Amino acid sequence: MCEMDVCNTCAEMAQRSDLLVTPCVHLRSVDYSSAIAPNEDLSEDVLTEMVEQKWFGDTRKNQCLKQRDQAKSKGATFASLVTIGGPDYKYYISVYEPKVSHYSRLARVLVNYNSKTNTWHCPCLKGRKSCLHKSIGKWCLFQMKRQLFTTLPQAEAVREPSQHEDVMMSGQQWEYPPKGEGLKQMVQYIYHNKKLPETLSDVFTEDVKEEDIPKHLIPEEEFCSQCPGPVHLSAPILITRNAKVAMLTGVVTGISTYCKKCSNCGMFYRYQDWMHGLHNFNDQLLLTVFLCIFIRNSVQAHVSVGRVRSILQKTSHVPYPKDSEFFHAYLHFEALTHHDYNFSCLKCGHHPPVVVMDLHRKGVFSMPVSDISEPHETYNGEVNSEDFWETLSMERIAAGLLKTGDRNPYNIKPNFEYWAPWIGRYTRKAPIVLNTEWQKVQSTSAQDLITEMDITEERLSDELMKLKVADIRKLCKACGVATQGSKTDLLSRLRGQMQTRTAYDKIFQKVWGASGGWAVILCPCGVVYSVKCLIRAESPRDFSDMLFSWKHMPNICIYDFARGLATHSNVRRPEAMPFAPFDGRLAEDTEDNLRAALSGTLTVSLPWLNEKKLDEDVSCHPVTGSSDHYALYDKFHESNSKDVRDSLRKIQLVPELAGSVNTQAAEQLFSGMRKNNYFLNMMSPTTHMFFVRNILHIQNEEKNKSMLKKIQKCHSKTTVNLQKDSLGRLVVDKENRGPERTRLHLIKPTKACWSKPLNRSQRKLVAQALSVSKDDEVAYVGSTVIKQKDFTTLTELSEVEGSVLNSCFCVLQRIALSQNVDIYPVNSHVIVTWLPPICAHPLDSLPRNCSQPLSWAMD
Repeated sequence: MCEMDVCNTCAEMAQRSDLLVTPCVHLRSVDYSSAIAPNEDLSEDVLTEMVEQKWFGDTRKNQCLKQRDQAKSKGATFASLVTIGGPDYKYYISVYEPKVSHYSRLARVLVNYNSKTNTWHCPCLKGRKSCLHKSIGKWCLFQMKRQLFTTLPQAEAVREPSQHEDVMMSGQQWEYPPKGEGLKQMVQYIYHNKKLPETLSDVFTEDVKEEDIPKHLIPEEEFCSQCPGPVHLSAPILITRNAKVAMLTGVVTGISTYCKKCSNCGMFYRYQDWMHGLHNFNDQLLLTVFLCIFIRNSVQAHVSVGRVRSILQKTSHVPYPKDSEFFHAYLHFEALTHHDYNFSCLKCGHHPPVVVMDLHRKGVFSMPVSDISEPHETYNGEVNSEDFWETLSMERIAAGLLKTGDRNPYNIKPNFEYWAPWIGRYTRKAPIVLNTEWQKVQSTSAQDLITEMDITEERLSDELMKLKVADIRKLCKACGVATQGSKTDLLSRLRGQMQTRTAYDKIFQKVWGASGGWAVILCPCGVVYSVKCLIRAESPRDFSDMLFSWKHMPNICIYDFARGLATHSNVRRPEAMPFAPFDGRLAEDTEDNLRAALSGTLTVSLPWLNEKKLDEDVSCHPVTGSSDHYALYDKFHESNSKDVRDSLRKIQLVPELAGSVNTQAAEQLFSGMRKNNYFLNMMSPTTHMFFVRNILHIQNEEKNKSMLKKIQKCHSKTTVNLQKDSLGRLVVDKENRGPERTRLHLIKPTKACWSKPLNRSQRKLVAQALSVSKDDEVAYVGSTVIKQKDFTTLTELSEVEGSVLNSCFCVLQRIALSQNVDIYPVNSHVIVTWLPPICAHPLDSLPRNCSQPLSWAMD
């Protein structure tokens, strides 16, 4: 097994493509390494001497000894100085680590010491902090390379647990831009016919030169696209002679922009082409495409559009357009870029079996919650997601056709009835998705209150603890609560006041801003699959809405309130029980299972996470073949619950998940998104939503590109064309696969077929193996590749085990006949059972007629 994710991803992709799995360079290098690393017998006396010299204290000494004893009891190498190449001043110590984690998937940690800079590095933490592994590494080096410890020890750092001129033509005055239906017609045309390709960054690798910018920008259309038949458009109509083109190096003025009009339907056409490297926002301001790409990359680096404009203006000493106009021009560019918003990972595909869910609480916008009206009585929670998010894009486009103060016809106010999450089009069931957020206010069921209201107040109380005393006093005054006393007294009064909805809304608006933040669902690779802007505080209902909108619900849902998610989902759909078996727990909540889970000895293996079940369940997940669904806690929240039964929701109980799944993918996403809050939280609701989805989409694309580059790098010596399979996962193009090979690991060995002749399919496989050249690959078992030349005695008369190619061929047949000796060919998978610890008797693995030399093998 290799610890590198990219190596495992390449192996999984090859298996999905029915290709031979070639070991990665790390596994191949094992053949050239020593048989076993030396086990350094570290002396307790040396450790005591280090304590006396103040290298570390008694507590760390006891931890080191405990770790050593644990390694001995497991029969594992405790610490070993290893050589992996590199300069002489770097030392590597392999340290035993019993706890499987993302940094110790193979129960070992590699500690590095740089004697040149006198620095230590351990993968379990960042920064110059001390850990147990570093201490063991020092112990090992102190005993073997004491000359390195010539300076006085440094105290170990303590690690905490963690506008436009009138348009004139033939003496007539035309109203441009149009209003009402004319405006909508023009917006629709631009949105559906004038989009820019998403790969512009590969075309425009440098900015347009000033002398290359046309002085007259005329739309290319000659005929009306809305009228039947070829209806000619008018001659170009001048809009303005004073348009500006903002570039990365300055601003070009004196540009003339034109429009054309259909004399039949009255529709206007304007210059909206990108071939000159220009993007038209409002006929007065144009941005170069290269500048737009520069702004996009700056936003990804957490630099606001306003700051980019300020930097460009100070650098070029040329006044740029106003902040708001410049910002909306960039959003206009993104709205017209052909983003597919696929929201899918190349590794996990359209339907990931394991997902991580969390809330970005600090990503909010100002919104008076009390002004939001409740939906109509006939509203059932279904919203057309495509229509909703398309309207947000059209709002951005219409902004380039409006005069100052005009109302945008596509503006949406926050409301429960028309507010939809975004889910990738291949991941969701249909464009219609669920949003039952208004029911969080109307909940009357006791169970709903448990799974929604209680958890919201609990988290709101936690956020109140983070406020300063002065802010809490102001909040108490706004809620009509006494402002005297300590912080604890004030918080106690607020908790009591939160029982009323009015006070709750005031407190919520103070803590969170107003909106409820962003609820996201990601795969462990960090690619966002679903995102929803909450109007009210978070609840398991929000995540259930998104999961119920998925085409295939994930088998494993990792959430910081797993019990609430499972309970709420099963209460909403008791006939289907979305989380089952065991209410989404990994095992039945018996006393024995609970005791074993609490002690850390319970193991629940889910092998279908690694390899799809052969006998698929009814209504199963297409990747795993299993219909089981579990709600588990992430690592940092698994101990928050007071319910003992939640000990059966720990990730560490599943060997296929422990150390292999990044449960903190959402937190890592939010750590970057928090750096954008200073400009995102100042936007209007719809602008905020449009921008956030755009940022997340670009991040998704960058993650997929990075993964693709790594995979291509692994196949740099071979020509491999990659494509997506039906589930959206990377596979090798079938046209480049070559001949089919036999996957031997799918064939079961059986002793009962040894004496039987080859059947039709088996003879076909043998004939196929005989028809290829010696260097052609004919089969594989796991990562082992078998070529035709490997079968040195493969002939038409050769007899093989009944399951064909699953056992060794009789490679000793020729030797036996020439030397006149009795040789008994035996299955290779049986021989290993003769060795410790099984120690099976050899005769138990042989056929009954083995006493007749070779007759049973040559028949």
